[in-house]
Amino acid sequence: MCALREGQKAPQFILPASTGGNISLKDFKTKNIVVLYFYTKDMTSGCIREACTLRDLMAEFEMVGAVILGVSLDDMESHEGFVDSHRLNFPLLSDVDARVSNLYGVYKEQGRYRHTFMGIERTTFVIDKAGTIRKIYTNINVDKHAGEVLEYVKGLE
Repeated sequence: MCALREGQKAPQFILPASTGGNISLKDFKTKNIVVLYFYTKDMTSGCIREACTLRDLMAEFEMVGAVILGVSLDDMESHEGFVDSHRLNFPLLSDVDARVSNLYGVYKEQGRYRHTFMGIERTTFVIDKAGTIRKIYTNINVDKHAGEVLEYVKGLE
C-alpha cells in the first residue's frame, strides 16, 4: 500500500523528461489533471502494454484536460529508446535516484524468484488541478488500467 492517501496534496517534484528539459508538477497546477503513473522498467512486457494503452487513449485524456506523465528509475537514454520504439506521445520522467518514487511511497522491496531487491511498485496517482491526489491505483491490470483511469478522469470535469 502507498504511504500517501487520497485527499492529500501531491508532493512537488522536478524531474528530467524525455521531451527535453525538466518537468515539474507545478507546471500543471490550475491547468491540467495529472495522471502520474509509476512503472517498473522501460521495454518490459507489462510496462510496454501499459504505456501503449495510455498512448492509444491520449487524445481522450487531452479532451478532458488531463496530461499523462510516466515515471521510472530508468535513465534518459533508456526513456528515449522506449518513447521511439513505441511512439509514446507523453513524457517519461527519469527518477534514477528514486527520490520522487520514495516521496510518493512507491519505491519498495520487491521479491522475485526468492530474491529481494528495491524497485517501483506499479502505482498511478490522479492529481486534480488544485494539486490534490484524487485517486490512487495499485494492483494494476496493465491491459485495463488506461480505460479505468480515463473513466475516472472524465468524472472529474
